[in-house]
Parts: sequence; structure tokens; C-alpha cells
Amino acid sequence: MDRLAIYKNIAEQANQGDLVFPTHVEETLKLKRILDNPDCHLETAAKYIIADPVLSARTVAMANSSAFNRSGNDINNVPMAISRLGFRTLRTLVSATLVRQLNSQLRDPVLKQKAKQLWEHSAHVAALAQVIARHITRVDPDTAMFAGIVHEVGGFYLISRAEEFPGLLDGEPEIWREYGEKLIGRGVMKQLGIPEHVMKAAELLWQGISGVPPVSLGDTLILANDIAPVISPLHEQEGLNTKKFAANIDFEVDDTTLQEVLDNADDEIESLSAALLV
Repeated sequence: MDRLAIYKNIAEQANQGDLVFPTHVEETLKLKRILDNPDCHLETAAKYIIADPVLSARTVAMANSSAFNRSGNDINNVPMAISRLGFRTLRTLVSATLVRQLNSQLRDPVLKQKAKQLWEHSAHVAALAQVIARHITRVDPDTAMFAGIVHEVGGFYLISRAEEFPGLLDGEPEIWREYGEKLIGRGVMKQLGIPEHVMKAAELLWQGISGVPPVSLGDTLILANDIAPVISPLHEQEGLNTKKFAANIDFEVDDTTLQEVLDNADDEIESLSAALLV
């Protein structure tokens, strides 16, 4: 199997806007466009969110997470959850739903497991990126969380197409890492309207370019990806070395260290990732 040729073909289709999406994704894209409208009001947003039981549950769960529930008072309805989260975080949740739906029609149990693991990885990266942004790099936390959610969107799309090409994900992970990830990732992000600065952060991750100590959105994403407890199934053969590397990552942050910051923010990280996994 010429995997590189298949990757290039899928990427070319993506760049031309010829994406194959499940029906649910098209509906979520419509919701995303509604929320992107600056004239969209809370009542309108709540009406559309309530119509989707899963998205409703995720919205309330996120609002009650440690990262957003500073007062400790839980809420139990969508309008109040949107008020607490704000529209930027709500759009991030809708994007998270969109990414997960890319694999909603898979039948192959192996591919379904890969999609599940990839989402677990993305949820942890998103939660870590949000906390790292707030406490270390001082970039916008909402943008950092969004970047964590979408950084593997090309991988999700590849898995969604893998049933058409039996054996596509078997072996030779370096071809995906060196070519497919970049080619397909760029194409899918472009068609989904991912902001340019978020795309650039993801490209830094794909290229392995980061600064220490981290200061930029790209640095934030790379650090979160490196220390995430769940590894992308598309990089599984690198897993052992990645875990060993992540266990040794530490540096000074003001008058503390990275590991101390992460330990102190453990509840935030766990609650955010759990809300995304609902």
C-alpha cells in the first residue's frame, strides 16, 4: 500500500473542500456558524444547545468544572452555563463536538478504539493547555484549550476515512508523522475555518519546534501534548520514549516549577478533561 499517495490524495481533497463528513457534523457546522455571528444572543444560543442533549450535558459539565466554577456553586441549566462560560468557551465546546463527530459512523471496532483514544488524548491536551496558558505562558486560556481540541483534527479525519483503505493505519507511523499529519491537518483545518494563529501553533507541534521556557501559543500546545497522560494512537509506537521524556520535563516558573504548578492545578486539569470526555 502506498500510504503516502493516499495521504496526499486525501489532503488534496481536503484542500479543495471535498471533505466527506457525517450528517451530524454538517449540523454542528451550522451551529458553529450561528454562534460565530456577533449578533447571536444568549437565548438563541441556549435554544440550539438545548436541542442537543449531549452538547447540553457537556456545556453544564464544563460550567461546573473547577476551572470555571470558582464559587463552588453548581448550576443545572444551559442558559446559566452559557452565562458562566461565555461565548468563546461555548464555541470551543461546539468545536469539540464537531471533532468527535468526525468518527461517529465508524463500524470497525479497531478504528473506533483509535478514535476514542485520540479524543482522550485531545481532551487531556486541551485541559493541560488551558492551565499552562493561565499559570505559565499567559497566552489566552480559551484559545489554548481550543488549540488542544483541534490539533489532531487531521488525525480524526484520517481515521474517519480509514475504512475505505484497509490497513492504512498499520505500520510506518513515520509517514503519518512526517507527511500525513501536516498535509491532511492543514487541509481539514482550513476547511473548518480554524483561525490562522491556531493553525500556526499546530504546525509548530507537527514540526517539533518549541521554546523552553514556553511563552507562545505554540509552546503551550507542544508542552501540553508532551505531558498528556494519554498518547495519540497515531503516535503509539513512540509512546514509551514519549512517556519517559514527559516524566523528566520540568523548569522554573517565577518562584516555583512546572511540576508544582501542575500539582496545584490538578483538580482543574482533571475536571476540564472530564467535562470534555462527557
